[in-house]
Amino acid sequence: MSKRIKDMLASELRERLGQHRDILVVDNSKLDGVSANTMRNKLRKSNIRMLWVKNSLARKVLGELGLAALDPFLSGPSTLVYGGPDIVALSKEITKWAKDLEALQIKGGIVEGNSIDRAQVHALSKSPSREELLGKVVMLMLSPGAQLAGALLGSGGTVVGQVKSIAEKEPEAAPAAAS
Repeated sequence: MSKRIKDMLASELRERLGQHRDILVVDNSKLDGVSANTMRNKLRKSNIRMLWVKNSLARKVLGELGLAALDPFLSGPSTLVYGGPDIVALSKEITKWAKDLEALQIKGGIVEGNSIDRAQVHALSKSPSREELLGKVVMLMLSPGAQLAGALLGSGGTVVGQVKSIAEKEPEAAPAAAS
């Protein structure tokens, strides 16, 4: 392959990866064509992309992008998997597919510049997603207000009701005191 074609392929790979810094590496070489296409199409709906790469080209481009931590996983047939809302969603999808299709093997990946192996990818897939974590944070932020509202509606509400009934009785007592 000529240097110009290699440069074009490297440029294309850089463009496709774009700003993605969380990438998984899988081996899908043992999948039949129908299963591979079915998986690619369903992953595409979740905005997850799969890209088969030549290892030497991938090492060169990933090194330039600061993702050299993927080098240990780039041996044998390699497919880069990237995209999705976050790395947890990506790992959940790929782990689900690896469980359904035994021919799909997870090699490892990179998360925030750190390489993770197959076991860590499986552990990551069991953690809560970004949306779930944000929901928990919001719930914790709102919980003091919810506790205050509950107190006002509970026993505090009883006190408010008693004060209100006393306030309603006082205008009747005030004219009697004036005469």
